[in-house]
Amino acid sequence: MAKWGEGDPRWIVEDRPDATNVNNWHWVEKNATNWSKERIKELLVGLKVEHEKGTCEITELTQIEGEASANNRKAKLIFFYEFEIKGEWSGLLKDDVNSYKGKFVIPNLSEEHEPEAVDVTVTVDKNCNEAEQLKEIFRIEGAKCIRKQLSQYISDLKTEYGQNIILPTKNNQGSANITGVSSKENKPKQELNKFITSDNLSSAEYGVKIPTKTLTMTESFQCQASDLYRALTFKPMVEAYMGSNIVFEPAKGEKFLLAGGNITGEFLELIPDQKLVKRWRVKSWPPEHYSEVTIELVDREGTTTLNLKQTGVPAAQLDSTREGWSENYWNRMRQIFGFGGRIF
Repeated sequence: MAKWGEGDPRWIVEDRPDATNVNNWHWVEKNATNWSKERIKELLVGLKVEHEKGTCEITELTQIEGEASANNRKAKLIFFYEFEIKGEWSGLLKDDVNSYKGKFVIPNLSEEHEPEAVDVTVTVDKNCNEAEQLKEIFRIEGAKCIRKQLSQYISDLKTEYGQNIILPTKNNQGSANITGVSSKENKPKQELNKFITSDNLSSAEYGVKIPTKTLTMTESFQCQASDLYRALTFKPMVEAYMGSNIVFEPAKGEKFLLAGGNITGEFLELIPDQKLVKRWRVKSWPPEHYSEVTIELVDREGTTTLNLKQTGVPAAQLDSTREGWSENYWNRMRQIFGFGGRIF
């Protein structure tokens, strides 16, 4: 037994002022949705766009749909935000007494895009030359102003919700190691599924019985079972290592789509913090051929063992499927969330 004060520093509770989440080891989340919606309204409503030909102004935000959160894992801050914003604007040309109105949509405010790349779609309510001139002013100059304000929102989010989520450790050490995760770290790679290769099976094999094998894997992660289950089922966390181009609502009977459609399936069973069962296939497999994946989590006092059993894997794809799980799931989860652990 280690002497007092010489144990694994992750578990030295007396060094923490509140004796919780020692050394920021576990996943901690702060919901920033309501704050974000209010802040976006403050930054956009009333925003004026001055131009030599006229002036435009955002008069109202009619819809802000989405969510945002700040997360800490091993003293690393990870921010998730995804919103669709709709609003209305009005404009007035110089030397004109009539004002014109229109609408705008921001469909893709998320950590997957740099603020400068956020789309702003603009329409005008009345079809006339004056209205079209104002629309162009708002489409070009207004979009620049909007993107600048959204950059301010992202900065404010990290400042406001980066506070107190990384807790001080002994002698306040650890705070200097805080690193924010840039949006580029969450972008899907061009070949997300490159390790799940195919032998270009032809459509002629549809309905033909193919030889299959069973894949088994055992992985060890330095986290609680609840943390790992959340990483497997909470959409923002799945997007962090699989990219944002996914359809994913974990519930029995719900279908999912990952890796730009290269992986599809359906949830069959979910037992929180313990077990997931799903139908699972790669796009290159013979049409309508699905395997069945069972993932069981065993909590071992701070370390969680993950046991995977996948039946019905095409025999020729066994090795590439194993590497696909390792590279696209386990290794990325360890890197992004700091779960560490060994591979057996």
